[in-house]
Amino acid sequence: MKILVIMPTFNEAGNINNAVTRLFEHNKDVDLLIVDDSSPDGTGQLADQLAKTNKKISVLHRAGKEGLGAAYIAGFRWAFERGYDYLVEMDADGSHRPEDLPKLIAVCSNFDLVIGSRYVRGGKTMNWPFYRQWLSRGGNIYARMMLGSKLNDMTAGFRVFSAEFLKKFDLDSINARGYSFQIEMAYRTIRSGGRAAEVPITFVEREIGVSKMSTNIVAEALLLMTKFGLRRIFLRK
Repeated sequence: MKILVIMPTFNEAGNINNAVTRLFEHNKDVDLLIVDDSSPDGTGQLADQLAKTNKKISVLHRAGKEGLGAAYIAGFRWAFERGYDYLVEMDADGSHRPEDLPKLIAVCSNFDLVIGSRYVRGGKTMNWPFYRQWLSRGGNIYARMMLGSKLNDMTAGFRVFSAEFLKKFDLDSINARGYSFQIEMAYRTIRSGGRAAEVPITFVEREIGVSKMSTNIVAEALLLMTKFGLRRIFLRK
């Protein structure tokens, strides 16, 4: 079973070394693709140095900052060309604990999507300010209501996809390019009959650097959920 961890980066120079070191400490049998959006802080160059010391690391450099979703789609296509079986989405800022990944991998062969969930029994968040907890909880409640989903954590960014299942998607038709990409991919998985599971994880707020969350990202997610929800309710699509 060939597993690729896809780790998008933009200005993560303070985190990338520790993230990569910890990943391989807890996961010996995975490969890593770092997708860097021309980070001005030199993250891409640091990633290249890491790749020179470990043949399990590859780096994909992109021309500019095109968004989280676009980075993952580029990573998916890279993985398809190289015959990977399962693709892991994982942040580079330390918020997704590498020691939780084996739990997701342990069940991935039975599902098309496995989500590392903060909101199932055993899952939790650490060091998050109240407004972020409120925003995340509220967003997931709204997502379930609008999209008719039973998933507890549709906004989660720590997940494992079956590559065979992803190949059925028209990746060019994905609307979201930012953080709402996670919502759209979960929704499309369920709507297309995919099998999804949630595994409890501990989400830890980053200690170094600045969160990429912004008003524009929140607005994009709300608009996307509303659009899909209205289409589901009135057009049955």
